[in-house]
Amino acid sequence: MKTVGILGGGQLARMMVLAGTPLGVRFVVLDPAADACASQVAPMVAGSFADTQALDEFASRADVATFDFENVPSASAESLLKRVPVFPNPRALAVAQDRLAEKTLFGELDIPVAPFAVVDNRAQLDEAIAKVGTPCILKTRRLGYDGKGQFRLLSSDDADAAWDALGAQASRVGLILEGFVEFDRELSVVAVRDRHGEFRSWPVTENWHVDGVLSASLAPASVSDAMAAVATRHARKVADALDYVGVFALELFCRNGELLANEMAPRVHNSGHWTIEGAETSQFQNHLRAVLGLPLGATRMLGHACMLNWIGKMPAPEAVLAEPSGHWHDYGKAAREGRKVGHATLRADSRQELAQALERVGVALGRQEQVAPVIARLQATAS
Repeated sequence: MKTVGILGGGQLARMMVLAGTPLGVRFVVLDPAADACASQVAPMVAGSFADTQALDEFASRADVATFDFENVPSASAESLLKRVPVFPNPRALAVAQDRLAEKTLFGELDIPVAPFAVVDNRAQLDEAIAKVGTPCILKTRRLGYDGKGQFRLLSSDDADAAWDALGAQASRVGLILEGFVEFDRELSVVAVRDRHGEFRSWPVTENWHVDGVLSASLAPASVSDAMAAVATRHARKVADALDYVGVFALELFCRNGELLANEMAPRVHNSGHWTIEGAETSQFQNHLRAVLGLPLGATRMLGHACMLNWIGKMPAPEAVLAEPSGHWHDYGKAAREGRKVGHATLRADSRQELAQALERVGVALGRQEQVAPVIARLQATAS
């Protein structure tokens, strides 16, 4: 079996390795941090993504390369192409790294987005606010994730504060102003496309964020068949346009029954972690199947599932493991404020049973606030 090289050694690489091991896949990881958590389960080359020597060693040990981190320099991916196949392709990576390129692509594919405008200087910020309206959000075009690199403006009076916060980055990573979407729900489609263009998606997932970081995901989302079809169609358009190979996520806002694309992630995604126990084939194994040219696995759901993210530090596992379908994932990371250190997935055959399990876990862990919106959604749509 071939060796998959993974650029990035975080928890996504770690879970990819764990999913590929039963297939006999071997791995090598490249990450700047010598103690990256994926190094606990796979050989690792420690070095910068721009380090030529590290990239050469990495490429010499891999048959195919992929990513667990979308901010890998696209130039590094381009250089690797001279040595090994790279999936997804560097163009997909470059588009996903730039919010302007991403939203421009969505527009070309007739996928609705919130209004936006480029901001290169202070004067353009005023022009953009007049065009987009308020409230709005000033964001870095590149390198922002999990709510980083953003400033919300409630009115034009906030323009100076927004520029003070992010203006210095305009020349380095670019800025974009986006209209604030008063959404009803946050949804995502996690999908996979193989080398031959075969496309499959998991059920639409509903997500809840706290301070810009994913807190909980529920699958399947309680959306109509028509809305699910639209969401999946949007995802397929993106995948085909980019000749994408591998797993990706399309994040969507639902507003008054309309779906607006927020962004895409060119990698396995936090909102798809529930697929490890809640689907016939996980996002991690299907990603490996796609990049290796193996047949894709079924994405059929197994009942109902909720993923709870652990941020900062791990709680005690007993309450989750006491549940008949409770599953625990410790990423092997040191505790740190704002850091994703693990997750748990609860699975059940009915929405009512899942709500009851979440309530028990929430009380036992003192996490009632985290599980409350998920329970409310489950109870409102229980059948």
